[in-house]
Amino acid sequence: MIKKILPAMIGASLLGGVNVAVADVTAFGHIDTSFGSRKDERLVNDDRLNNLTCTTCSIGFKGSEDLGNGLKAIFKIDFQYDTTERNRVQGGRKAVVNGPTTGGGSTPIGTVSGVSTGSGAFTDRDQWLGLDSGIGKFRVGTISTMYKSHGAMIDPVYRTAQQGRDWGLQSVLQKGAGDSGQGRATNTIRYDSPTFAGFTVGGHYTVQNETNADPDGDSPWGIGGHWKGGGFLVFADWITGDSDAVSKDDAWKVGGRFGFDKFAIFGQYEGDRGLITRQTYGADGDGADVWFIGGTAGFGNNLLYAAYGQGKDSDGTVADTSYKSWDIIGTHSLSKRTKAYLGFVEQNYDDLGKVNEWTLGMKHTF
Repeated sequence: MIKKILPAMIGASLLGGVNVAVADVTAFGHIDTSFGSRKDERLVNDDRLNNLTCTTCSIGFKGSEDLGNGLKAIFKIDFQYDTTERNRVQGGRKAVVNGPTTGGGSTPIGTVSGVSTGSGAFTDRDQWLGLDSGIGKFRVGTISTMYKSHGAMIDPVYRTAQQGRDWGLQSVLQKGAGDSGQGRATNTIRYDSPTFAGFTVGGHYTVQNETNADPDGDSPWGIGGHWKGGGFLVFADWITGDSDAVSKDDAWKVGGRFGFDKFAIFGQYEGDRGLITRQTYGADGDGADVWFIGGTAGFGNNLLYAAYGQGKDSDGTVADTSYKSWDIIGTHSLSKRTKAYLGFVEQNYDDLGKVNEWTLGMKHTF
């Protein structure tokens, strides 16, 4: 109740206390703060280094207004911040984990994963306006793709310092923001169907604004769907970046989960047809497939998670980019919204060495 009253009070104060009708608005947020000890053999200085990290901490508002006849207006505005640093350069410590360095030097090959390069500790996340009706949801703005959404469904430590998309268990298409196939698509229209017999389908279409310099702006798009039932989750996706600058610019994914409560197995396979290579290494090529399999087991408030995955060598890069990743993480729920975790994760490039990290953290959602 407090979360719904507070935004209304803020809106009323901004309007000078005028008594106006407001939509049903809810404040929400996420805080994940962790201490990490990291060693990267790919760099000249490969000493173990300590760090404090706030992983995708955010605050936002979402809501709806009943328009009658089964139609609702819906919206979401979400902002990311950093509790540990001020004016941090975005896309810092974790942005280059998926890309190897140039033969042990300090300059990574893979730095174009779609992460913002601007400065400032307060940045935008999903922000959209839409309609919800009996035929589905239509949203317009900056929106996570279905490809990214499905990846989040099978990561028990999503939005923590040891999330799979930062350590090669999932590709960079599950993160970043932009209009060329990144996880958070700007200038985008997304549709999600109602659920029929456990099935949900949807897709997105990105409008790359045309200019005099680029009158034929590309229009990336993606489609996907999933089915839930009897402890099963199964999904499939196709996404394209539609870049005229490269010969191939697509990716596909299949995956799922089976289990009940804290006991589950899950995984996915991502097939690269150019888009993963371009977003990870900035090269024209394909074949950088990524897959992983993992599982959870738990008793009471405790959960143990382990996973193993591989990334294949892309044929569009100058170095051997294949790697193996694995992690083992334990979590303890302090309440329904707060948990602590301790874990170890490692990404091992076949020719360039290992990068690994111990992490102790706490996550709270509201």
